[in-house]
Amino acid sequence: MAFARTTGYIKAHAGLRALNRRTISLLDQPYDLIAAVLNYCGGFLGPIQDIDELAHLVADVRALNPRIIVEIGTHRGGTLYLWSRLAQPKATLISIDLRGGAFGGGYSAFRIPFYKRFSRDGQKLHLIRADSHAPSTLHMAKQLLNDQPIDLLFVDGDHTYDGVKKDWEMYSPLVRPSGLIVFHDVAGDYADTHVKSFWDTLKINYACREYISNPGGLYGIGVLQKAPLT
Repeated sequence: MAFARTTGYIKAHAGLRALNRRTISLLDQPYDLIAAVLNYCGGFLGPIQDIDELAHLVADVRALNPRIIVEIGTHRGGTLYLWSRLAQPKATLISIDLRGGAFGGGYSAFRIPFYKRFSRDGQKLHLIRADSHAPSTLHMAKQLLNDQPIDLLFVDGDHTYDGVKKDWEMYSPLVRPSGLIVFHDVAGDYADTHVKSFWDTLKINYACREYISNPGGLYGIGVLQKAPLT
């Protein structure tokens, strides 16, 4: 098992430049872009997402052309890689992920140098391996943002009602007017996952859209646009 894991890391590192070259021509082809990431090294980066839902979101992010991105919940790194491709050349990307967390389990230290290679020339990518709900984590994120507002906040960490609510309360104030706040797993509540219940309390008050392939089932993406200043 350890040998296979090590071999997987080596192959992933060795092939990343080729993946970068391939994906640069796929930015306006969401399905092909996602397929390239999903199939990379036998699913090494595979995002735990519904492909149709994610394709709609990728198109949204491409149109947004974000400069500042914060992702809560990274796991295999597939969505983080996508954001690095879709962000501006001098973008700042911040990943917040809890090692051993209940939802996804985080990523091992072996992936850190690999994830750091996602950033394109001119981009800054920061990996915070900590609880998104800890005041110290929020403080660290604010320091890295350096008073720059977030364009895209992707919330895919703690899936309990209280957990996703806390991520909203702590990080949504950092999102710029008309920026996007995206929630994963809004299709249905199950087990300890209650993102839908929280999402339903939010969406009535904001301009939003849903990408749900299986209503009442797994996955589902909710995209909320933060109200502009009036």
